[in-house]
Amino acid sequence: MSTVQETGANGANCPEALARAKGAVTASVAKVCKAGQASQASQAGAARRTLSPVAAFVGAALTFVGVTFAAGAPSPLFVLYQQEWGFPAWVLTIAFAIYAITLLVTLLIAGSLSDHIGRRPVLIGALALEIVSMLIFLFAQDIGWIIVARAIQGVATGAATGTFTAAIVELAPEKHKKLGAVIGGTAPVGGLALGALITGAAVQFTAVPTVIIFSSLAVVFTLGIIVVALSAETVSRRAGAVRSLIPRLTVPRAARAEFGAIVPVLIGTWMLAGLFLGLAPSIIRGVFHIDSGLVNGAIVALQPAAGAVAGFVLSRVHARTATIWGSASVVVGIAISVSAVAFGLLPLLFVGAVLGGAGFGAAFSGSLRILAPLAPAHQRAELFAAVYLVNYLAYGVPALIVGELIGVVGLLDAVIGYGIAAALATAVGLVVQLRRAHVVRSARPATGSVRVVAAAE
Repeated sequence: MSTVQETGANGANCPEALARAKGAVTASVAKVCKAGQASQASQAGAARRTLSPVAAFVGAALTFVGVTFAAGAPSPLFVLYQQEWGFPAWVLTIAFAIYAITLLVTLLIAGSLSDHIGRRPVLIGALALEIVSMLIFLFAQDIGWIIVARAIQGVATGAATGTFTAAIVELAPEKHKKLGAVIGGTAPVGGLALGALITGAAVQFTAVPTVIIFSSLAVVFTLGIIVVALSAETVSRRAGAVRSLIPRLTVPRAARAEFGAIVPVLIGTWMLAGLFLGLAPSIIRGVFHIDSGLVNGAIVALQPAAGAVAGFVLSRVHARTATIWGSASVVVGIAISVSAVAFGLLPLLFVGAVLGGAGFGAAFSGSLRILAPLAPAHQRAELFAAVYLVNYLAYGVPALIVGELIGVVGLLDAVIGYGIAAALATAVGLVVQLRRAHVVRSARPATGSVRVVAAAE
């Protein structure tokens, strides 16, 4: 009987098996054959419903770019909203910071949820929320609507960011896993650049920029849901989903030393991102007295665009080296940008944006390449959630503080103080990375345990 079952389970040679079977065994053989054939049909149907690995990888990466595009898109529109609705300048910082705050809360609550229930359910839910936020942006009547839309967008992005980063690494072809980490590090900054630049151009050259941008993004996220739904799940369900919703910050043990060494780099580089994405439109208008959607979009986009390019170009450079040189470039870029604001030199601000942005991309991509191999698959989203928690704390909280200080000390002094703080944080990270590199080089001949670190780099 067991032999017959094995034959039928494969759905093959069923006629021969039935012919050989006698008496009461015939009915059992028929049932087993039908079960085997049904199983094969089910597997074939599942295969037809699943995208190829390459298509799923590319689709996930493009959708992730769409999420970060949407995060950068409102920045050039804030000044336009202010002109149309006439609210105080400090309200802009609330609209900017509420996104970071809700994103942070979501990372704390749901950052590791996809490690338990799978990547697809979390990503589909996050993309559905993105669609809701785009529709609110599209039909907004006052700044209150914008703040609500940014809050919902923050929740959606918080749920999607770590999960997309993990999924892209896992969906990457086996021979190109490092490419997944590179894309995970460059997609956020590349998407921010595209969002700011294209939205700035829409403000400058079209009569209905909000309709063009937000309706298009709603379509993109709808297509993204279809891509995710048709992609293979990359992790198995495991217990503890409800318990994982308790707010916490956990880093896998194997990654803790490197994570701690990278934190200052993340703080400094993402403070630089906050300077350009949150404050650049106010700087262009308040310091340089330029009122142009295209210029606003260009200055906001230049820093993350340089970061995306640098992240890809330097993907073959040793991860630690990229992080060190990137951190140094961020310090130089911040110094140039602050000097540009202090002396009113707009071309110098663009130079600072390029240098600082290139450093941002190199340092952040290098950091992810160091960390990604140090976490098992079932803890990878949790690790990336911790990374992005640090990122968005550095991205949002200082900008919110500076927004409050503008009314007290003035825009110029507030921006200069912000730049100095960002440069100091990055300089600390640079020193820590240099020491870490020395420790790793010194330990390599003495022990094989360093291979884990070397593999990460």
